[in-house]
Amino acid sequence: MLSRTHPLPVASEQRRGLTILGTLAVLSAGVVLLACSLGSVPLSPGELAAALGELLRDERATLAATLLELRLGRALSAFVTGAALALGGVMMQALLRNPLADPYVLGVSGGASVGALAAILFFSAAWMVDAAAFVGAMAVALLLFLLAHRDLRGSASSEGSAPMLLLTGVIVASGCGALVTLMLSIASDNRLRDMVFWLIGDLSTAQFRWLPWLLWGGVLALGLRMARALNMLAMHAEAAAAFGVRVGAMRKALFIFSALLTASAVSTAGSIGFVGLIVPHACRFAWGPDHRLLLPAATLAGGSFLVLADTLARTVVAPQQLPVGVITALVGVPVFLIQLHQQHRR
Repeated sequence: MLSRTHPLPVASEQRRGLTILGTLAVLSAGVVLLACSLGSVPLSPGELAAALGELLRDERATLAATLLELRLGRALSAFVTGAALALGGVMMQALLRNPLADPYVLGVSGGASVGALAAILFFSAAWMVDAAAFVGAMAVALLLFLLAHRDLRGSASSEGSAPMLLLTGVIVASGCGALVTLMLSIASDNRLRDMVFWLIGDLSTAQFRWLPWLLWGGVLALGLRMARALNMLAMHAEAAAAFGVRVGAMRKALFIFSALLTASAVSTAGSIGFVGLIVPHACRFAWGPDHRLLLPAATLAGGSFLVLADTLARTVVAPQQLPVGVITALVGVPVFLIQLHQQHRR
């Protein structure tokens, strides 16, 4: 009798997870289509369908097709950036065992800021800014890895490893912040605006590229493979080690994955705040802490959230465009405060 009844809760949980992920996937597609249709020149559903047909035939004979190509590339860049930040946020929270951590907490974004602002200050090509941001982020990640290697490798009972890693990241981020302030103070007026927009987070110059998608997809696949181990690691490090989880290797993987995702997102759109903090926290609050569901749900929700924020940023005062980081902060602050209040009441 037990063998018949035991699988039912498991099957029910799987159906629940598939329902949630299917709904989020449909919403993500709808949000991208909404972003493609809204703008200074709105596109009706018929125009959108016709323009999509032209793009599939590799034609750009109408204004609608040209607008769709531009908006679709920007929407896809926004989606993969938000998805990477949310996924990196989940992994960073698991690494530090703190639901209030975000992908920027260890200073990787500070290294990206130093690289990007240096490229804006001395060069002008967009690809140089993106490349310099990625190199700067990975340089800081490598420095952090070397400084905190012993803490990441520590035994399961080393509860002090997370605070030491966090402290190291805060100090490195402070140094990067000083360099950023120095470059802002010596920048000319015509370069200063671009530098400030990059620091706030801006998708106006983002271009569709395959590399962020490949990186996000690969990290998500690897994260799902170790989701069960993440669940045990979140409960307690000692319990995870007792069940055969290689805690040191898991910590290193989480750090490397978070650094890669953060570097990819920041090099695409600048330092967009709150996505990697509020989206994982909201998904955990809504659907529970199981990483088998939390990882894909957070990444879909993060991508959709950033696409909506970017659509609002470029349409609310059209034809002028706002930095998308302003929208995410204005939305993220009250939402996060509400989440904290509700969690405290529980």
